[in-house]
Amino acid sequence: MQYVNLGKTGLKVSRICLGCMTYGSSQWRPWVLDADQGIPFIHHALELGINFFDTADMYSLGVSEEVVGGALKGVPRDEIVVATKTYWPMGDKPNQRGLSRKHIMESIDASLRRLNLDYVDLFQIHRWDYDTPIEETLEALDDMVRAGKALYIGASSMFAWQFAQALYKADLHGWTRFATMQNHYNLIYREEEREMNPLCVAEGVGLIPWSPLARGFLAGNRTPDKSGETARAQTDNLAQAYYFQPSDFAVLERVTALAEKHGVKPAQIALAWMLHKPGVAAPIVGASKLAHLEDAVTAVEIALTPEEITDLEAPYTPREILGHS
Repeated sequence: MQYVNLGKTGLKVSRICLGCMTYGSSQWRPWVLDADQGIPFIHHALELGINFFDTADMYSLGVSEEVVGGALKGVPRDEIVVATKTYWPMGDKPNQRGLSRKHIMESIDASLRRLNLDYVDLFQIHRWDYDTPIEETLEALDDMVRAGKALYIGASSMFAWQFAQALYKADLHGWTRFATMQNHYNLIYREEEREMNPLCVAEGVGLIPWSPLARGFLAGNRTPDKSGETARAQTDNLAQAYYFQPSDFAVLERVTALAEKHGVKPAQIALAWMLHKPGVAAPIVGASKLAHLEDAVTAVEIALTPEEITDLEAPYTPREILGHS
């Protein structure tokens, strides 16, 4: 495994981050693995050298954090980097969502209880809150860091002008600055290359993209008629709404062809492409089979030529913004 600094911080993370939305409660989503099935994945990730784990309060409505906390119990704290997020509703009451000071302070405490940790390494806002002034959110996050409940803060999908405003406001007031951006980015959704990715590179913000395999699409087992697909693909409405455009299959053909040339799997080529992109620290990879973890780790070592990268990118067609809400 390779390790890199997370953005311009001194924090060292594995080049693959294990996304833990897949582990929690099958009652939340049918494709989610319950604790007894999910914990072995986290243990195997540790064996493979992965030290970076990402979850969120809303994944399985808190159960994912409990599974992560249980799986990491007893692991020396200085050997792991744990990230979680808040924003999405955790109940039906008006203050159980968003990025108000009240919800942020209650969220971090609840997440720490579920994770059974004294602090998280990275606490992220899961989206932009249009109902809360960004100054309120930033000051609350700064107070949370000063209280020792989180070491760094990060953000997730939003418009580049919003993120630029947040960075400016933090600098203006001397508040803790966002260290990471967890955005929607992969070979068939590259709109982030227009504004967000260059902004993050210029500002030293580490990119930890979500859905680097396009919710499994780039694994190479999707078909235009959606036949013979995985259980997740058949029940994942978001994947069906985001992908399956004709140009997506054109990109997938290039990925599959290059995978055959290298003697690897399509998913490994898709990850290798991302690991070559400027500013990317660690793609967040989900896994529902142990082999998926091993494939992801092996992808770190795949070297692509500039010509191969150009060939992979050639069929891309610009598309509407996806993932900001």
